[in-house]
Amino acid sequence: MADDKTGARVPTVIADDLHIVYRVNGARSGKGSATAALSRILGRGEERGVRKVHAVRGVSFVAYRGEAIGLIGSNGSGKSTLLRAIAGLLPAERGKVYTDGQPSLLGVNAALMNDLTGERNIILGGLAMGMSREEIKERYQDIVDFSGINEKGDFITLPMRTYSSGMAARLRFSIAAAKDHDVLMIDEALATGDRKFQKRSEARIRELRKEAGTVFLVSHNNKSIRDTCDRVLWLERGELRMDGPTDEVLREYEKFTGK
Repeated sequence: MADDKTGARVPTVIADDLHIVYRVNGARSGKGSATAALSRILGRGEERGVRKVHAVRGVSFVAYRGEAIGLIGSNGSGKSTLLRAIAGLLPAERGKVYTDGQPSLLGVNAALMNDLTGERNIILGGLAMGMSREEIKERYQDIVDFSGINEKGDFITLPMRTYSSGMAARLRFSIAAAKDHDVLMIDEALATGDRKFQKRSEARIRELRKEAGTVFLVSHNNKSIRDTCDRVLWLERGELRMDGPTDEVLREYEKFTGK
């Protein structure tokens, strides 16, 4: 665990009674239905024709430098939404998120420039993360080698649209992992690729922690969580059900899921 000069643990992310609400245009009942008409007459709801989805409900926790924290929970439990809120991509309905440094969110659905080559995407991705052209040049070959993109041909010089989803996800992770981050959030990135790539990814996460960063990992693979994280947050229906040591939380989660 990374400490300051006084020996105290240094917080990097604080969530304080955080609520995230999505607003979806178009209520379930049809625009001309009797229910919709009655709602309009009675003035129910703040916004006509807008349905609210309460995705994160009163979540509070403190993350510290040097921690790797797993996020687990059923599909739709709010894991990815929570990461997007920490990254500053979603506004809080209520409560606050405080971060020390710049959070970086890496998701398997993050857009890449399909018409550009892998080579160009490495340059653009590095610049977007604040790396200089010289730093990108120095780390370029390491990024390519880490991703394994060229193991079966010179794919790095081909447009991204020719890549499989697994290849694209591996390259995304490799670009993000080339830089030390204050807070790095990884959404299912380790679920792609073979076991060899997963091992490389897990080793890199451990290195990032040693550099006094904080890593959040969303994964449905409990083994990846066990191998990588020392702490786990368990979300269900947007609420924080449990926060504690990895083995302790996963034991309860596996009882809950029956797996």
